[in-house]
Amino acid sequence: MPVRAQHRVAAAALATAGLAALGLGAPASAQATEPLDYVALGDSYSAGSGVLPLDPDASLLCARTSKNYPHLLAEATGAELRDVTCGGATTSHFTESQYPGVAPQFDALKSDTDLVTLTIGGNDNNTFIGAILACGSAGVLSLGQGSPCKDAWGDKFTDDIRNKTLPALQKSLKTIRQKSPHAEVAILGYPWIMPKASVSGCYLKMPIAKGDVPYLRDLQTELNSAVEKAAADNGATYVDLNTASEGHDACAPADKRWIEPVLFGTNFVPVHPNAAGEAAMAAEAKKALGVG
Repeated sequence: MPVRAQHRVAAAALATAGLAALGLGAPASAQATEPLDYVALGDSYSAGSGVLPLDPDASLLCARTSKNYPHLLAEATGAELRDVTCGGATTSHFTESQYPGVAPQFDALKSDTDLVTLTIGGNDNNTFIGAILACGSAGVLSLGQGSPCKDAWGDKFTDDIRNKTLPALQKSLKTIRQKSPHAEVAILGYPWIMPKASVSGCYLKMPIAKGDVPYLRDLQTELNSAVEKAAADNGATYVDLNTASEGHDACAPADKRWIEPVLFGTNFVPVHPNAAGEAAMAAEAKKALGVG
C-alpha cells in the first residue's frame, strides 16, 4: 500500500488501540483523523446489481446496491466512499458517459485519492453476457447434451480477452495510476459462475450443456488471468477470488452460492453476486489490502 494510505490506516489503528488500553475516550485530534479517500469503480459485480436495497445516490439504470462490496469495505475501514460503479460498465465507460446523467467513472478520481477498487473486463466484447447467452441458448436446443457452444464458438471469447480485453485493462490501470498516483489500487477477479464439472441438476438452474460447463469455466479462468496480469504489470493489488469462491458458484445450493443462477434465483439480475457474494468479495479485498 502507498506510504500515505498506510500511514493513515496505521495511525488510526494505533491511536484507537492506545486509547482503549487507557480506558480513555478519543481526543479531538484522534477523532479528526482524516479518513481514507476511497473511489469505487467498475461494473455490475462491483455495483452489486441485483441486490436490494438500491443505492439512492445511483442512477436506476446502474442497479447499484448500498450493500455492494465497496460500501461494506468503506464501513469496515471508515473510508470516505465515492461509489461510481454501474451495472453493464465496460472499460470504455471509465472515460465516456454510460447513460445520460452518468459521468465517466474516471471523473471521480483525484490526485489525493487513497484507495481505488474495481472489477472490470467482463462486459468488454460481451465476454460474460455473450458467452452466457450463447451457451444457454445452445444448451436449451441440445437438451443439455454435448458441447454445442464450444463447437460453435471455439476460441472466439478467449481470443477477444487476450487481444482486446487485456490491452484495455492495461490502459485503464495505467490511467488510474496517472490520475491518482498515491492511491492503492485493487482490482478484483470474478468469483466462479460455473463449477469445475457439471453438477447433477444444475441444468435446471443454469441451462448449459454438460460439455460446455468446462468451456465456460476455462473462459472465466482466462478472464481472471488477464485481470491478474494487468494488475501485476501496473502495480495494482489483485484480489484473487478463485480459491475463495470455489463451491459457491451458481450451481451450489441456495445457502452456499455467491452467484445467483439464471433460473430459480433470488436476485432480480441473474448470474451476478448475491448479498453473500458481495460480502465475500469485501472480505477478500480487506485481506488482500490488509485493512479493516
